[in-house]
Formats: sequence, C-alpha cells, structure tokens
Amino acid sequence: MHTYSFEKLQVWQEVRKLTKEVYLVTINFPDFERFGLVSQMRRAIISVGSNIAEGSSRRTPKDQAHFYSISYGSLIELLSQLTVSLDLGYINDQQYTELRTSVEYISKQINYLSKAILTP
Repeated sequence: MHTYSFEKLQVWQEVRKLTKEVYLVTINFPDFERFGLVSQMRRAIISVGSNIAEGSSRRTPKDQAHFYSISYGSLIELLSQLTVSLDLGYINDQQYTELRTSVEYISKQINYLSKAILTP
C-alpha cells in the first residue's frame, strides 16, 4: 500500500489523534447539540487534517502555505468551541486542558510547517 506524503507528517499524525479524541468526547454531549456544537467541532477538526493533506499535494510553497493557513484557522475555531463546551459543562477541566494542550502543540507544528516551506 502506498503511503502519501501527508501521512508521513508528524503534524498530520497528531491531528489524527486529536480527531479521535474530539469524536470520543463529543459522544457525551447532549442530544440537542448533535446538529449544533458537536457537528461544528467535528467539522473543524476534520478540516484541520484535510487541509494539511490537501496542502501537501500542492506544487508551490505559496499554495501549500495557503492550505496550512486554513488548517490553522480551523484549529483555532476548534479551540473556541472547546472553550464554549467547557463553559457549558459539556467537558470538564481535565478534558479541556488535555485537548487544549494538543491544540497548542499542533498549532505550533502547523506554523513550523508553513515557515519551513516558505523559507528558501
């Protein structure tokens, strides 16, 4: 089986782990949030990994950086949604801290990736 370049990226592998965590934590959200906050959070984290993958397939550094920027924006969107989830009592302090730590780590990796491809 062929391994694509994005699958080798440590940042994509970390996003994959966070995606699973977001899906698992949102299972316990109230049913009335299924089409609200749960849907938004899941779409945001899926967007992070998808845009890293798409960016890695682009030919020019500028195009790659564009998709990494979108990925970063989706990650920050997720952080906002995690904060709302904490405020509403859908997740506890420990869950929030663990998820936020992952978000912060991934955000740094995305920034490093963007800088690396744009720096000759």
